[in-house]
Amino acid sequence: MRFSIGLPTDLVQYGSEFLSASAIAEMATTAEDAGFWACAVTDHPFPTHRWMQAGGHHAQDPFVTLAFAAAHTSRIKVMTNILVLPYRNPFIAARAVSSLDAISGGRVVLGAAVGYLKGEYKALGIDFERRNEISDETLRAMIAAWTEDVVEFEGTGYTALGNVMQPQPASHPYPPLWIGGNSRRAIRRAVELGDGWLPFPSPAVLSRTSRTAQLETHDDLRERLDYMREHAERVERRSPMDVAFSPLVRSFDEKGALDAQRTIDEIGRLADMGITCIITGVPATSRAEFCDGARRYAAEVIAKVD
Repeated sequence: MRFSIGLPTDLVQYGSEFLSASAIAEMATTAEDAGFWACAVTDHPFPTHRWMQAGGHHAQDPFVTLAFAAAHTSRIKVMTNILVLPYRNPFIAARAVSSLDAISGGRVVLGAAVGYLKGEYKALGIDFERRNEISDETLRAMIAAWTEDVVEFEGTGYTALGNVMQPQPASHPYPPLWIGGNSRRAIRRAVELGDGWLPFPSPAVLSRTSRTAQLETHDDLRERLDYMREHAERVERRSPMDVAFSPLVRSFDEKGALDAQRTIDEIGRLADMGITCIITGVPATSRAEFCDGARRYAAEVIAKVD
């Protein structure tokens, strides 16, 4: 089992505690030294005020943030969880991923998904109703840029007529693509175009507002894993798939206390179901609290998971 920890760079209300270069360096270095396999950030370039008032969050540019993390570490993977695929021209995104993979020495894990924030789509000039088609197309265009010497590709609003992208990613043939989303369409996308699947807990109340398929029980997850395996067999996929997931039980309470045994038991259940990576976070209002929580999680959970 591998473990990825989210860097709290979305907590802009705490300013330099989490957003400064020194904060990112300290948190990423702590995560690496503690034994986490990856550190991750998310993607919301321009969220709506209405969504923020309803409990949404900011996000810093994932490639800038992860470049700072990579510059101060040497082993830990740098992960997007997740990059919203339609928000960027696919070749601009492919170049950013390839550059980050090069300067990090092949440490990028690209978690990517369709996204759901309609107002953000509108602000960025992207057709929300075609988000699934654009996402599939974007993945194919990015893979072409990473793997083909000369790219010819007809896309939505762009055309490559013999373009090149060098050097190719340090990871061969390109960084792992973990496709996020709980829907059957997202699962098919992961099986057909990705290296892994990245579902996430989504209770009924959240699924109604986020346009994300409900996933709030182990039975929900098990049903989708069965569908993933059935579709992989249907399309004759031969390579295994990683599956990354955030546990359905809370590891930390509101006061920051860690329930290690409950977390270990939950991880055991998820491992038996086929989960290969645990996504976690640490509640904190300062980098010191974050680093302390990361160290405790590593010592009391990661070190004791078989």
